[in-house]
Amino acid sequence: MEPYCFQQGIGIEPPKQPGAKTHFAVVTIGSAGDLFPFMAMALTLRDVGHRVSFLAPEQHAPYVKDSGLAFIGLPADAAVLADPDLWHPTRGFGVVWRATRPAMAQIVPFVDALPPDEALVLLVHPLALPEADLCRARRPGLKVAAAYLAPQNLPTIHDPLMLGPWPVPPWVPLGLRSWLLRRLAAGVIDPVALKDVNAARQARGMEKVDSMLTHLFAVPDLSVTLFPDWFAPTQPDWPKPMVRAGFPLFDPNPDAVLSPELERFLDEEPGARPVVFTHGTGNTQSRAYFEHARAAVELIGLRAVFLTPHREQLPPDLPPSILWQDYVPLRRLLPRAMVLVHHGGIGTTAEALRAGTPQLVVPLAHDQFDNAARVAALGVAFRARASRLNGVRLARGLQQLLGDRELVARCRRISRRFAFGQGLQGLRQRLEMLALDG
Repeated sequence: MEPYCFQQGIGIEPPKQPGAKTHFAVVTIGSAGDLFPFMAMALTLRDVGHRVSFLAPEQHAPYVKDSGLAFIGLPADAAVLADPDLWHPTRGFGVVWRATRPAMAQIVPFVDALPPDEALVLLVHPLALPEADLCRARRPGLKVAAAYLAPQNLPTIHDPLMLGPWPVPPWVPLGLRSWLLRRLAAGVIDPVALKDVNAARQARGMEKVDSMLTHLFAVPDLSVTLFPDWFAPTQPDWPKPMVRAGFPLFDPNPDAVLSPELERFLDEEPGARPVVFTHGTGNTQSRAYFEHARAAVELIGLRAVFLTPHREQLPPDLPPSILWQDYVPLRRLLPRAMVLVHHGGIGTTAEALRAGTPQLVVPLAHDQFDNAARVAALGVAFRARASRLNGVRLARGLQQLLGDRELVARCRRISRRFAFGQGLQGLRQRLEMLALDG
């Protein structure tokens, strides 16, 4: 960060002091895993006296209501969860984009209605960046910060380069990597998003853009990573200026306890910790996954906890060795688990890293392939292909994981990195300085 220079008596007005309060409009989309890091940032800003408006999908109101944040519910299409393409490796982006456009469209009238002389910063999910740029067209002093939940949201030509589920070998030259990334964007992202973005820009009297990725990288005044450098080092082709923050792990109900049913299950066989299976709170299409999970643990004689809010996805006749729970705070459950088998969502991945719990990752779409590659490279996880999954393969993956004698020690070493703190105070100060720039 460049220091401010105070020059007295030569006609240069000193900048406003850092104590000045700002209106931060915090915008996110997606599941609870997307919501919680943005809540953590919003509360950090609110707690030092800034005005904070929190814009998020309306179904998350129960999580936000007790926080004291000013909540503006955004429309959400629940039917999107049943779309079979939502978890497709390449078509998933189109489903998410189309589902989020009605919500993102609400940002523009919200900002337009604010007092024009109010100091305002938009702290947004990357998919809200096109709308943030529309807002700035009529509010030139507006500052925009983009918060990236996972490394995959910041495409790079450097390692590990994942094109969906397909890894690009390290020996592929940078020129070819750049071409591959452009081709992916031109074939998967631009056909879905550019028409909508340019229609909105034209209606606002703004020029068209030719590349979605180029446009998104150009919008923010500040980029923020919500993952640490040891998980994903800063790359030369990431946008600047950038602030690196750790995983802002957040629990809206930190004092919640495990259910009596779960406590009894965990205490039944203290020496036989269960395997925990989840495929994300937003996944309503995991019936086959949980059927394979049941077959796998029965094949090798393990106990299991199945986590999903959608009971209809599970086999109706679970044996006593498998317990279903609709929701459990992972920070309380994982220290008592043997292994976590999951989809590779960044929030779930981070919780397992903090707990020091070995992971078997079965990625489906979006950022999950990249997250899986990173925890595998750290030596704390194995991967399984969702497209080829069955009970036998899942059992084999678990046996391979449990047979790695050094795995637990590596998990503990990674877990100790969280002891250095994941505080957001440094990020809060940088956001305050952003509000004072210009």
